[in-house]
Amino acid sequence: MAGLRNNKKMKFYAHRGASADFPEHTMAAYRGAIEQGALGFECDIRVTKDEVLILWHDANMKKEAKSAAIIANRTYAEIKQIYPAVMTLNELLDLAIENKKSLALETKHPVPTGNRVEELVVAELHKRKDAIKKSGIDVAIMSFSWFAIEKIKKMDPTIKTVMLLGDITNKITRRFTSAQVIGPSVEMIRKSPELISEIKNSGKELYVWTVDSTEDLQYCASVGVDIVMTNRPAHARSVLGYS
Repeated sequence: MAGLRNNKKMKFYAHRGASADFPEHTMAAYRGAIEQGALGFECDIRVTKDEVLILWHDANMKKEAKSAAIIANRTYAEIKQIYPAVMTLNELLDLAIENKKSLALETKHPVPTGNRVEELVVAELHKRKDAIKKSGIDVAIMSFSWFAIEKIKKMDPTIKTVMLLGDITNKITRRFTSAQVIGPSVEMIRKSPELISEIKNSGKELYVWTVDSTEDLQYCASVGVDIVMTNRPAHARSVLGYS
């Protein structure tokens, strides 16, 4: 453990908030993440029918609200009525800026509106540019979609992007992405540790999801992962030896 305590480079972000203890993507989850000492917030982003950016993972509302409603087909007001705890990206940005928490924002695909989600997210980040800069937080946009990452680069090459890996065999995606960061799962790097050196040797950063167990946290710290996404920020803080 002594070696790990010296490795303060690896940061940990709250995956959908402190979602082991609170309903994911809610204000309670992100406030809980602050209490638990998370260094940043991770979230998933979808677009409502009236183009409001909300924090939501699935295309439908079955898991959180037991509703078959499809996010893309409903207005924000309708979604809020079905699930009052729904959060907007705006609300998360307010919280992150105020509390100096960095952000990893995942745009979800495939969606009927294509790359509209990236256009709206980038526009929002541009609006908040001064406040983000003043707070000193790091903001990255992540996606499993190669086209989404390239769309962001075209719109604003200064925004940090993360190419998430859904399939280890997709070497072309890894090789030809413009993203500065590669994001495999912890299972992926456990199964194929050579992936770590491949990513690091290419000069890219390494974000890993979703890292909850003591063993996985220690492993990621020992192999030079830059940032992990965890459902258990308090546990990560303890394991990694942050004061």
